[in-house]
Amino acid sequence: MTRSPRIEQYGLIGDQQTSAHVCDDGAIDWLCLPRFDSPAVFARLLGTEQHGFWRIAPASVGAGHEAGTVAERRYCGTSLVLESIWRTPAGSVRVIDFMPPRDGTARVVRIVEGQAGTVEMVSVMRPRPGYGSVSPWIHEAGRRMVAEAGADSLWLDAGVPQAEKDGAIVSAFTVAAGQRLAFTLHWRPSHIGRPEVPDPAAALASTLAFWQNWARQCTYEGPYREAVVRSAITLKALTHAPSGGIVAAPTTSLPEEIGGERNWDYRLVWLRDAATTLTALLGAGYRQEVQAWRRWLRRAVAGDPENLQIMYGITGERDLPERVLPWLPGYEGSAPVRVGNDAVRQLQLDVYGEVIDTLDLAHHRGVPPCPDTAVLHERLIEQLARRWQEPDEGIWEIRGARRHFVHSKVMAWVAVDRTIRLVEADALDMPLSPLIELRATIHHEVCIQGFDPGRNTFTQSYGSRELDAATLLIPRVGFLPPDDPRVVGTVDAVRRELSTADGLVHRYATRGNRTGLDGLAGDEGAFLLCSFWLVDALALTGRLDEARTLFEHLLALRNDLGLLAEEYDPAAGRQLGNFPQAFSHAGLIQSAQLLQSLSPPPSPLLAPTPIPTVPSCQQTA
Repeated sequence: MTRSPRIEQYGLIGDQQTSAHVCDDGAIDWLCLPRFDSPAVFARLLGTEQHGFWRIAPASVGAGHEAGTVAERRYCGTSLVLESIWRTPAGSVRVIDFMPPRDGTARVVRIVEGQAGTVEMVSVMRPRPGYGSVSPWIHEAGRRMVAEAGADSLWLDAGVPQAEKDGAIVSAFTVAAGQRLAFTLHWRPSHIGRPEVPDPAAALASTLAFWQNWARQCTYEGPYREAVVRSAITLKALTHAPSGGIVAAPTTSLPEEIGGERNWDYRLVWLRDAATTLTALLGAGYRQEVQAWRRWLRRAVAGDPENLQIMYGITGERDLPERVLPWLPGYEGSAPVRVGNDAVRQLQLDVYGEVIDTLDLAHHRGVPPCPDTAVLHERLIEQLARRWQEPDEGIWEIRGARRHFVHSKVMAWVAVDRTIRLVEADALDMPLSPLIELRATIHHEVCIQGFDPGRNTFTQSYGSRELDAATLLIPRVGFLPPDDPRVVGTVDAVRRELSTADGLVHRYATRGNRTGLDGLAGDEGAFLLCSFWLVDALALTGRLDEARTLFEHLLALRNDLGLLAEEYDPAAGRQLGNFPQAFSHAGLIQSAQLLQSLSPPPSPLLAPTPIPTVPSCQQTA
């Protein structure tokens, strides 16, 4: 059995409706069409070659993940266009992968460009719709290859001869220096006619222009601009442009522990994750995304805020049943592979705080007001006032008994506090006195029942001794000032009990507890968002040098393309969990912004570090 590539060996391309994962061996191993949450047509990421892939690479390196990897790869400037350089004894070749912004047809374009010598190449595409479960009918249609199965059809255009072989579409060809060949894969509903023959060069030019124009809007000019811009582009790539929904990640079931069962579908829109993403984008100068998400939020919640869900489908779907795909063995044998998410039925009181905090920030950042959203806001606060004293499943979606989680109560306080701010700014028309009284009541209860005076730390839940990294947010959200001894004590306790040797942070204790606090067996890696929260907490409590050191360590954990998964395993030195993760990239942006705001202003003689451009990509266009 060939080894699986590490998660960090993948790059991301996308068209803001779906995305593809491109491995550094030249294979696209994950592609869901036509949406992020559609069944994958290439699913080798969670299985084997028999579950679908599309590889373009020099013939001399053979096939499979162990055969060889690219010598160099990068994104073309501030875009989501990926280039991979192969070097062989016969010459060198560049493969440019991208997905043009959707014009009605989902497309993956792969341009092969000779750079030196003459290189023998091979393209092998094994389409397997239905998450690798269906063998399509592959046939030729007017010098084009098409794979059809049920409602799906995949059309492959190439500038070289193609043939079907053992359930795959195969092309063997050579490319000389200066020569360019293009492969374009189209998805179409199978009952609709064939797509138009593409113009790959024009598609590349328009795709580069789209991403580079969007990236120019970033207002962050601090020392970590390259990392912030790359993270912002990644977050934009996780946004479903037609609806405004933002997925937590574009993958399902990448494990939090190799061989473990903590494998979840993140191709859905969590209110919390989307709000955190928008907070980061607002801080970087982006406004349109929050306006689109507000419209999505109104449609998703509709006239039913009493039954607010923690997540919805990409276009606001409510029914998201969780099921297992038994034919997929899982990433490195990490089973089960799940689609859908049963956590949709959970009560998580903190989402009120994250949503309302984002609406408040949008107001203060100059996003035009929306009367319909204001009405929804008022109804959400009315609902929270009735429910905030209930136990819930909390931010980490435990699958055990409900508890009075401290973080949930703190975020309930945030929801009320931000509502008060908006009323005081005449952005909402609500009575102030009941809100002020409710805010004080929640604050008092948390400080009494959620704090352990013996250890000088806030705990995970009322009356517990366990700690929770989410309490690191207490100073960031303004619940207590950073110099409050209880805040400092909580930061120190989390570092002492939940941190790894190199400073990364676990969400809560799981190691060695086979019937964990969350109702699940097994362990997990350090949670990258929590590690960024520690950066923020250290910076706010006056330990700016320590905060910067940890932040730069986290930057070093990104892969060569600047991407982060959900978690990191310090012992194995590898990323874990769904990839790339919106939480991680939003945390990176927010920490960079906070470090900049707390640092002395730079010398006017020092200009910000320019973002490197890639002239060769422009020339190809």
